Amino acid sequence: MRRLIARYPRLGTFVGARFARGTPFGLHLTLGLSVSLIGLLVFASIAENVFYRTSLVQLDLWLFEQLQMKPSGYMIAQMFTALGSRLPLTALTLTVGIILTMRRQWLLLGGWLITVIGGELFNLLLKASFQRPRPEHSEILSSESWSFPSGHAMLSLVVYGMLVYLLTVLVPNIGRRRLVILAGGAAALIVPIGWGRIYLRVHHLSDVVAGYAAGALWLSMCSSVVEVARRRPSVSR
Repeated sequence: MRRLIARYPRLGTFVGARFARGTPFGLHLTLGLSVSLIGLLVFASIAENVFYRTSLVQLDLWLFEQLQMKPSGYMIAQMFTALGSRLPLTALTLTVGIILTMRRQWLLLGGWLITVIGGELFNLLLKASFQRPRPEHSEILSSESWSFPSGHAMLSLVVYGMLVYLLTVLVPNIGRRRLVILAGGAAALIVPIGWGRIYLRVHHLSDVVAGYAAGALWLSMCSSVVEVARRRPSVSR
Protein backbone atom coordinates (compact mmCIF):
# COMPACT_ATOMS: atom_id res chain seq x y z
CA MET A 1 0.00 0.00 0.00
CA ARG A 2 2.84 2.40 0.80
CA ARG A 3 4.45 1.77 -2.57
CA LEU A 4 1.13 2.29 -4.33
CA ILE A 5 0.46 5.55 -2.47
CA ALA A 6 4.00 6.76 -3.12
CA ARG A 7 3.58 6.06 -6.82
CA TYR A 8 0.10 7.55 -7.05
CA PRO A 9 -0.06 10.27 -4.37
CA ARG A 10 -3.28 11.82 -5.68
CA LEU A 11 -5.01 8.46 -5.52
CA GLY A 12 -3.74 7.97 -1.99
CA THR A 13 -5.04 11.38 -0.98
CA PHE A 14 -8.44 10.63 -2.51
CA VAL A 15 -8.75 7.25 -0.78
CA GLY A 16 -7.59 8.67 2.53
CA ALA A 17 -10.21 11.42 2.34
CA ARG A 18 -12.92 8.78 1.93
CA PHE A 19 -12.05 7.43 5.39
CA ALA A 20 -11.62 10.77 7.16
CA ARG A 21 -14.01 11.53 9.99
CA GLY A 22 -15.97 14.76 10.26
CA THR A 23 -15.91 15.66 6.56
CA PRO A 24 -19.00 15.71 4.30
CA PHE A 25 -17.67 13.02 1.97
CA GLY A 26 -15.63 11.05 4.48
CA LEU A 27 -16.03 7.82 6.42
CA HIS A 28 -19.81 7.97 6.92
CA LEU A 29 -20.43 8.30 3.18
CA THR A 30 -18.04 5.43 2.40
CA LEU A 31 -19.82 3.19 4.90
CA GLY A 32 -23.24 4.24 3.59
CA LEU A 33 -22.34 3.49 0.00
CA SER A 34 -20.79 0.17 1.03
CA VAL A 35 -24.00 -0.90 2.79
CA SER A 36 -26.03 0.22 -0.22
CA LEU A 37 -23.83 -1.82 -2.54
CA ILE A 38 -24.13 -4.92 -0.35
CA GLY A 39 -27.92 -4.50 -0.21
CA LEU A 40 -28.05 -4.16 -3.99
CA LEU A 41 -25.94 -7.27 -4.56
CA VAL A 42 -27.99 -9.36 -2.11
CA PHE A 43 -31.28 -8.19 -3.60
CA ALA A 44 -30.11 -8.81 -7.17
CA SER A 45 -28.92 -12.30 -6.26
CA ILE A 46 -32.23 -13.22 -4.63
CA ALA A 47 -34.23 -11.69 -7.48
CA GLU A 48 -32.26 -13.71 -10.02
CA ASN A 49 -32.87 -16.93 -8.08
CA VAL A 50 -36.58 -16.19 -7.78
CA PHE A 51 -36.88 -15.29 -11.46
CA TYR A 52 -35.17 -18.48 -12.64
CA ARG A 53 -36.75 -20.61 -9.88
CA THR A 54 -33.50 -22.09 -8.62
CA SER A 55 -32.82 -23.99 -5.39
CA LEU A 56 -33.74 -20.92 -3.35
CA VAL A 57 -37.36 -21.29 -4.46
CA GLN A 58 -37.24 -24.93 -3.40
CA LEU A 59 -36.03 -23.77 0.02
CA ASP A 60 -39.01 -21.41 0.20
CA LEU A 61 -41.41 -24.26 -0.54
CA TRP A 62 -39.70 -26.61 1.92
CA LEU A 63 -39.84 -24.06 4.74
CA PHE A 64 -43.47 -23.30 3.91
CA GLU A 65 -44.35 -26.99 4.31
CA GLN A 66 -42.40 -27.34 7.57
CA LEU A 67 -44.11 -24.46 9.37
CA GLN A 68 -47.04 -25.57 11.46
CA MET A 69 -49.16 -22.69 12.69
CA LYS A 70 -50.12 -22.89 16.36
CA PRO A 71 -52.53 -20.55 18.23
CA SER A 72 -49.81 -19.10 20.46
CA GLY A 73 -47.41 -18.59 17.58
CA TYR A 74 -50.20 -17.11 15.47
CA MET A 75 -50.95 -14.46 18.13
CA ILE A 76 -47.27 -13.54 18.52
CA ALA A 77 -46.78 -13.33 14.77
CA GLN A 78 -49.87 -11.15 14.41
CA MET A 79 -48.62 -8.84 17.16
CA PHE A 80 -45.23 -8.32 15.51
CA THR A 81 -46.57 -8.05 11.98
CA ALA A 82 -48.93 -5.32 13.18
CA LEU A 83 -45.90 -3.20 14.12
CA GLY A 84 -44.85 -3.27 10.47
CA SER A 85 -48.29 -2.54 9.07
CA ARG A 86 -49.25 0.65 7.28
CA LEU A 87 -51.35 2.19 10.08
CA PRO A 88 -48.73 2.20 12.89
CA LEU A 89 -45.96 3.18 10.50
CA THR A 90 -48.07 6.05 9.17
CA ALA A 91 -48.85 7.18 12.73
CA LEU A 92 -45.15 7.04 13.60
CA THR A 93 -44.26 8.96 10.45
CA LEU A 94 -46.72 11.75 11.28
CA THR A 95 -45.65 11.90 14.93
CA VAL A 96 -41.96 12.20 14.09
CA GLY A 97 -42.78 14.72 11.35
CA ILE A 98 -44.69 16.91 13.81
CA ILE A 99 -41.85 16.77 16.35
CA LEU A 100 -39.27 17.73 13.71
CA THR A 101 -41.52 20.56 12.52
CA MET A 102 -41.90 21.91 16.06
CA ARG A 103 -38.12 21.82 16.49
CA ARG A 104 -37.62 23.45 13.06
CA GLN A 105 -35.38 20.64 11.89
CA TRP A 106 -36.22 21.16 8.22
CA LEU A 107 -33.37 19.15 6.79
CA LEU A 108 -34.13 16.14 8.99
CA LEU A 109 -37.84 16.53 8.28
CA GLY A 110 -37.24 16.42 4.54
CA GLY A 111 -34.93 13.45 4.89
CA TRP A 112 -37.45 11.63 7.09
CA LEU A 113 -40.37 12.13 4.71
CA ILE A 114 -38.37 11.28 1.59
CA THR A 115 -37.00 8.14 3.22
CA VAL A 116 -40.39 6.84 4.39
CA ILE A 117 -42.55 7.88 1.43
CA GLY A 118 -39.85 7.02 -1.08
CA GLY A 119 -39.40 3.62 0.55
CA GLU A 120 -43.11 2.91 0.15
CA LEU A 121 -43.04 3.90 -3.52
CA PHE A 122 -39.84 1.94 -4.09
CA ASN A 123 -41.44 -1.18 -2.63
CA LEU A 124 -44.54 -0.80 -4.80
CA LEU A 125 -42.33 -0.37 -7.87
CA LEU A 126 -40.40 -3.54 -7.07
CA LYS A 127 -43.58 -5.53 -6.47
CA ALA A 128 -45.05 -4.36 -9.76
CA SER A 129 -41.82 -5.18 -11.57
CA PHE A 130 -41.50 -8.79 -10.36
CA GLN A 131 -45.20 -9.64 -9.80
CA ARG A 132 -44.48 -12.74 -7.75
CA PRO A 133 -47.70 -14.37 -6.50
CA ARG A 134 -48.36 -14.86 -2.82
CA PRO A 135 -47.68 -18.29 -1.30
CA GLU A 136 -50.41 -20.80 -2.01
CA HIS A 137 -53.02 -21.34 0.68
CA SER A 138 -52.36 -17.94 2.22
CA GLU A 139 -55.16 -17.46 4.73
CA ILE A 140 -54.75 -13.73 5.34
CA LEU A 141 -54.04 -11.93 2.07
CA SER A 142 -55.52 -12.38 -1.36
CA SER A 143 -53.42 -13.49 -4.29
CA GLU A 144 -54.06 -10.12 -5.95
CA SER A 145 -51.31 -8.42 -3.94
CA TRP A 146 -47.76 -9.25 -4.98
CA SER A 147 -45.32 -10.97 -2.68
CA PHE A 148 -41.79 -9.95 -3.70
CA PRO A 149 -40.23 -8.18 -1.87
CA SER A 150 -41.96 -8.09 1.51
CA GLY A 151 -43.30 -4.62 2.21
CA HIS A 152 -43.42 -5.24 5.97
CA ALA A 153 -39.77 -6.31 6.09
CA MET A 154 -38.56 -3.49 3.85
CA LEU A 155 -40.54 -0.63 5.38
CA SER A 156 -39.98 -1.70 8.99
CA LEU A 157 -36.23 -1.61 8.38
CA VAL A 158 -36.48 1.76 6.60
CA VAL A 159 -38.74 3.46 9.17
CA TYR A 160 -37.27 2.10 12.40
CA GLY A 161 -33.73 2.33 11.03
CA MET A 162 -34.20 5.97 10.02
CA LEU A 163 -35.71 6.68 13.44
CA VAL A 164 -32.53 5.37 15.09
CA TYR A 165 -30.47 7.65 12.83
CA LEU A 166 -32.59 10.68 13.77
CA LEU A 167 -32.19 9.93 17.47
CA THR A 168 -28.42 9.74 17.10
CA VAL A 169 -28.48 13.19 15.48
CA LEU A 170 -30.95 14.89 17.82
CA VAL A 171 -29.81 13.45 21.15
CA PRO A 172 -26.55 15.15 22.20
CA ASN A 173 -23.71 12.94 23.44
CA ILE A 174 -25.74 9.79 22.94
CA GLY A 175 -22.72 7.56 23.49
CA ARG A 176 -21.78 4.25 21.93
CA ARG A 177 -23.58 2.16 24.55
CA ARG A 178 -26.92 3.87 24.03
CA LEU A 179 -26.45 3.67 20.29
CA VAL A 180 -25.96 -0.09 20.53
CA ILE A 181 -29.10 -0.35 22.68
CA LEU A 182 -31.10 1.67 20.14
CA ALA A 183 -29.86 -0.42 17.23
CA GLY A 184 -30.53 -3.62 19.16
CA GLY A 185 -34.06 -2.47 20.02
CA ALA A 186 -34.77 -1.68 16.38
CA ALA A 187 -33.44 -5.09 15.31
CA ALA A 188 -35.62 -6.74 17.98
CA LEU A 189 -38.63 -5.25 16.17
CA ILE A 190 -37.52 -5.65 12.57
CA VAL A 191 -36.46 -9.31 12.65
CA PRO A 192 -39.66 -10.67 14.29
CA ILE A 193 -41.75 -8.64 11.85
CA GLY A 194 -40.16 -10.52 8.97
CA TRP A 195 -40.46 -13.83 10.77
CA GLY A 196 -44.14 -13.15 11.42
CA ARG A 197 -44.81 -12.67 7.71
CA ILE A 198 -43.30 -16.10 6.99
CA TYR A 199 -45.11 -17.76 9.89
CA LEU A 200 -48.45 -16.32 8.79
CA ARG A 201 -47.85 -17.81 5.32
CA VAL A 202 -48.16 -14.50 3.49
CA HIS A 203 -44.50 -14.37 2.37
CA HIS A 204 -41.71 -16.72 1.46
CA LEU A 205 -38.31 -16.52 3.13
CA SER A 206 -36.79 -15.01 -0.02
CA ASP A 207 -39.45 -12.27 -0.01
CA VAL A 208 -38.48 -11.22 3.51
CA VAL A 209 -34.71 -11.34 2.97
CA ALA A 210 -35.08 -9.40 -0.29
CA GLY A 211 -37.19 -6.85 1.59
CA TYR A 212 -34.44 -6.39 4.14
CA ALA A 213 -31.83 -6.03 1.36
CA ALA A 214 -33.89 -3.43 -0.52
CA GLY A 215 -34.60 -1.61 2.74
CA ALA A 216 -30.91 -1.50 3.64
CA LEU A 217 -30.14 -0.16 0.17
CA TRP A 218 -32.72 2.63 0.41
CA LEU A 219 -32.03 3.51 4.05
CA SER A 220 -28.28 3.76 3.52
CA MET A 221 -28.71 5.97 0.48
CA CYS A 222 -31.12 8.36 2.20
CA SER A 223 -29.29 8.61 5.51
CA SER A 224 -25.98 9.16 3.70
CA VAL A 225 -27.44 12.02 1.66
CA VAL A 226 -28.87 13.64 4.80
CA GLU A 227 -25.58 13.26 6.65
CA VAL A 228 -23.63 14.81 3.77
CA ALA A 229 -26.05 17.75 3.75
CA ARG A 230 -25.71 18.14 7.53
CA ARG A 231 -21.91 18.25 7.39
CA ARG A 232 -21.61 20.71 4.53
CA PRO A 233 -20.89 24.33 5.57
CA SER A 234 -23.72 25.64 3.39
CA VAL A 235 -26.36 23.59 5.18
CA SER A 236 -27.77 26.73 6.88
CA ARG A 237 -28.89 28.07 3.51
